[in-house]
Amino acid sequence: MGTSSAAERTLIAANRQARHDYAVLKTYEAGIVLAGTEVKSLRAGRVSLVDAFAQERDGEIMLYGLHIAEYGYGSWTNHAPRRTRKLLLRRVEIARILDRTREGGITLVPLSMYFSGGWAKVELALAKGRRSYDKRQVLAERDANREIARELGRRLKGRPGRR
Repeated sequence: MGTSSAAERTLIAANRQARHDYAVLKTYEAGIVLAGTEVKSLRAGRVSLVDAFAQERDGEIMLYGLHIAEYGYGSWTNHAPRRTRKLLLRRVEIARILDRTREGGITLVPLSMYFSGGWAKVELALAKGRRSYDKRQVLAERDANREIARELGRRLKGRPGRR
């Protein structure tokens, strides 16, 4: 009998700047090929997605620039912190992703890393870069929505709003 533990996610790291710099079009969940000491560092939360990006190489999708710190108790078996890592996706998903990225202006960005059912996963996004005026517009829209929600909450509670 299966348990629901596979559905639980334990967040390791998130790339919050990516959601600011890019407009996310579609997200994918990908497995990642790791060495033993890398998994131990991930469990300790010693990972950074800041400069990470994904690209196609030889028909596979690889993750570049992901920094997983060396494991403190590792010996000669320790890993290189910024090595290229292979992402595990279905062939159909890889074909779809490559078709979209070849259109131009669309890139693959890792949004977060997490453990799902004991396996390390990467949330990968097809994203389009935002210009600075788009970023300002998104921030203004978010502030306006927050103010509307705040005012609506005041009205529902029967408190007078600010004028």
